[in-house]
Amino acid sequence: MDPKSLVEPIVALAEDAGRAILEVYATDFDVQSKDDASPVTQADLASHRWIDAGLRSLTPDIPIISEEAGLADFEERSTWGLYWIVDPLDGTREFVNRNDEFTVNIALVENGTVILGVVHVPVYERTYVGCRGLGAQRRDEAGEPVSIRIADSSAAPPRIVGSRSHRGKSLDDYLAALGDHDMVPMGSSLKFCVIAEGGADLYPRLGPTSEWDTAAAQAVVEQAGGSVVTLDGKPMKYNTKADILNPHFFVIGPADRDWLALLPDSE
Repeated sequence: MDPKSLVEPIVALAEDAGRAILEVYATDFDVQSKDDASPVTQADLASHRWIDAGLRSLTPDIPIISEEAGLADFEERSTWGLYWIVDPLDGTREFVNRNDEFTVNIALVENGTVILGVVHVPVYERTYVGCRGLGAQRRDEAGEPVSIRIADSSAAPPRIVGSRSHRGKSLDDYLAALGDHDMVPMGSSLKFCVIAEGGADLYPRLGPTSEWDTAAAQAVVEQAGGSVVTLDGKPMKYNTKADILNPHFFVIGPADRDWLALLPDSE
């Protein structure tokens, strides 16, 4: 399958899901807790229903993994050469806190590698695309797609993005070893996208994430010339094990520094 043929319908689907999210965002919505104590709202569920129906209509033979649906057993998933992975509302905590930094993430994975990723930012009416054979794009409102690229070189001091809602000692220790830097807290997969368009140099993620959190944005970064690597320096892969959790990883824009060299041996 040529993923370029799916770009426009997937962008449209993500934008429609974004409008469904904003309908809830404009209300005094309720917040529930899932089994893992993470928050969920009617916006998460409305976006999921919209995307699930759209993907089943568009590509009925391609299976779907979504954060808001049951996860198929790995015995079944391991046979999938091609599948969709979706986070209908990435950054639910940001949504609940009303800071606007939440996204819709839709990705197509082929044999463990993301070949198409769409990240839509509903409040900003902005969409990022990464597609094999097409490159990386940013689209604002109804504007024409604009190609994006990582920065040519890292800034001095380097520009680091990190989670607004999740922070831990491992990250603090790494930043201390890095030395002088500019740190910008940010929610959801926007952190990847800022690196993809040259606005930051590094996102070290030394805490838990799930594969639906990262897949779409990884495609954007990689197609913009950056990389998403695990702490051994290898590209992050998908659907390789029974659980859906990612290992710790770095999102790297310019590769003019050995960003991984500062990690403590325990990492």
